[in-house]
Amino acid sequence: MTLLDTHDLTAFQARVDSVVHSHPAVVDNTYTRWFATGHADRAAVRHLTQQFSVFSHLFVEAQLRKVINAADLESYHAGKEILMNELGVIFNGRKDDEGVATQGTVDGSRFTFTAAHFEWLLRFAKPLGLQFEDLGKRRHGTASTLFFCDELLRIYGHEDPSIAEGASYAVENWAAAGFWKELIAGLKAFKERQCPDLPLAFWTWHDKVEDQHAAHTAEELAEAYFTPGFDEDKFLRGAAEMLEGVKAFWDGLDADRRAGRTF
Repeated sequence: MTLLDTHDLTAFQARVDSVVHSHPAVVDNTYTRWFATGHADRAAVRHLTQQFSVFSHLFVEAQLRKVINAADLESYHAGKEILMNELGVIFNGRKDDEGVATQGTVDGSRFTFTAAHFEWLLRFAKPLGLQFEDLGKRRHGTASTLFFCDELLRIYGHEDPSIAEGASYAVENWAAAGFWKELIAGLKAFKERQCPDLPLAFWTWHDKVEDQHAAHTAEELAEAYFTPGFDEDKFLRGAAEMLEGVKAFWDGLDADRRAGRTF
């Protein structure tokens, strides 16, 4: 890499920071900041669970499209890692205190129905009185939740690699910005106060994984930047539009809780 290349990447990183690292979806999530205070009641936790289950389940569609539209074999494999883990193929790395690995690969690993992320959510939802038929379907999503899911399918799974990479970068930085920790804080408070048998593994596992991903976002940006055919403007457009979809999801939940609209 030449000094000129490094200068260009640094200049581009500054453009990315102005779009991603100052976006309200990343730095000013009103809903999760409120949720972390521990004031959510059962109705609010149920509503979050149902809407998150719709996003979590429909994310599989977006991830599959990302795999189909992968620009090369390496990104095809990376996309399949995420997809298969979502569906129940565990990582084969060292297991944590809860008996689940957060690192490794799905290649040569083992599938179990119960390891699917949606089934983790089903187990979380059961003490809240929510069943399979209450979760994960489009019919359960609010307008803002479905807008987010559709934007994931459109942008995150886009056939143009620069747009898709921008969306992926935005999603990674949103996921690593702390919203998992804020939700966990609120759920722990609710569990202690009202629902002692509430299992939190779905939330804590994702938090650990995103902490690991956060350390690699700069490397991933550099790798994308030096890929032949990379388009800065398309990358930034994909990132900005994706974050607007993310923001719509959380703003919808916040509007619902302020208006008393819950499941």
